[in-house]
Amino acid sequence: MALASEIPAKMTLDGDRSHAANRLTFVLLIVLGIAMLGSLAIGASGASLWGALWDLATGGELALRDRVVLWEIRLPRTIMGAVVGAALAVSGATMQGLFRNPLADPGLIGVSAGAGLGAIVAIVLGGLLPIALQQALGYYVVPLAAFVGSWATTLILYRVSTRKGRTSVATMLLAGIALGALSGAVSGLLVYIADDTQLRTLTFWGMGSIAGATWSKLFAALPLMAATFVAAPFIAKGLNGLALGEAAASHIGIDVQRTKNVAILAVAASVGAAVAVSGGIGFVGIVVPHLLRLAVGPDHRYLLRNSALLGAALLLVADIISRMVIAPAELPIGIIMAVIGGPFFLWILLRRRGILDM
Repeated sequence: MALASEIPAKMTLDGDRSHAANRLTFVLLIVLGIAMLGSLAIGASGASLWGALWDLATGGELALRDRVVLWEIRLPRTIMGAVVGAALAVSGATMQGLFRNPLADPGLIGVSAGAGLGAIVAIVLGGLLPIALQQALGYYVVPLAAFVGSWATTLILYRVSTRKGRTSVATMLLAGIALGALSGAVSGLLVYIADDTQLRTLTFWGMGSIAGATWSKLFAALPLMAATFVAAPFIAKGLNGLALGEAAASHIGIDVQRTKNVAILAVAASVGAAVAVSGGIGFVGIVVPHLLRLAVGPDHRYLLRNSALLGAALLLVADIISRMVIAPAELPIGIIMAVIGGPFFLWILLRRRGILDM
């Protein structure tokens, strides 16, 4: 009962940050808008976004090349980058709340490794599929295989860690580490037997990129990547309660098992789809939630919302940098995120000698 009486006081204290969180949401919306405009305006082709907007406003005829570049290449790429960044950031914040650890990441439970294994299987062994099936699937072979790999990993984890209708987060963590190691071993074997062309494809896919975004890929992946956005309002209160421990959360009326189920399935869907369409992009799920906790505190009602906005803006900025560094060529976006996220991750580890506050 003492714990229950402390909750309102804590919620009131966190509620004092609601104004700051709302102001930050407004600022991040502006930042995201600027990042999206920058993503649409910058590219190697020289197509002008401002010229296209002027033509549209004055009823002019947009050149065919500019129309193709802006509406068929840059616009789907911009939206894909924003959605992937938001999905990875919200998934990271969700996993950190679930595990009560600011160093947690969607890759922690092996979902990313499972998706990566699926993609590697498709790249190395996809030629063994019947010709008719290869032609029917086309460029969707790798994204589809990555998604199947992520869901297979999630199902195995859920079966291993759930007993009598209750899911053990600790067991899921350990099983995720084991499945991640197993996926890495199988991936290594496949890389070993791959030919030169496949090795090149594997290398670039593993570095991460959204350069191949198309409307069809976006529409296929968007419903799955949106899973964490849809789930966020329903699990925010539960994640706040879990910060006090499962027993305390149950005592204050939180349905702990339902919160776990929704969080795990939403993260699996979002991360699986994001990895499928963008490859290996790391650190978004660690950097973004931790920065926002420093700014607005640990309340997931605001943390998840702002994580989506900051994650989207961060990935778009990284994508813009990747286009400018060695223009007209492009660096894989995973390299840019590693340069940004690596030092930040080390700073988190060294801060307070590894003892971090949520």
